[in-house]
Amino acid sequence: MRRLPSRAGRRPVKPSSVVLVTRQGCHLCEQAEPVVARLAAEAGVAFTLTPVDVDPELRTRWSDHVPVVLLDDVELCRWWVDEPALRRALHLR
Repeated sequence: MRRLPSRAGRRPVKPSSVVLVTRQGCHLCEQAEPVVARLAAEAGVAFTLTPVDVDPELRTRWSDHVPVVLLDDVELCRWWVDEPALRRALHLR
């Protein structure tokens, strides 16, 4: 798994986008969406909700793992939102 880019010896760079990969009818996705949307807004970072079933590549990669939180296309968490990790990655307290 790729890591978020960092500046030599410093905190990782704040991501510019947060993507939540979801599936219609997924109760975990329904729980994750407001949390991820709120934290992205709080951090001033672009938030996108992406249904896994609209793209065969997404379905192949993430179908059994939704919800998935991606920061600049790097997986942060799957199946549930690790809110403390997402806050740290977004440089929120």
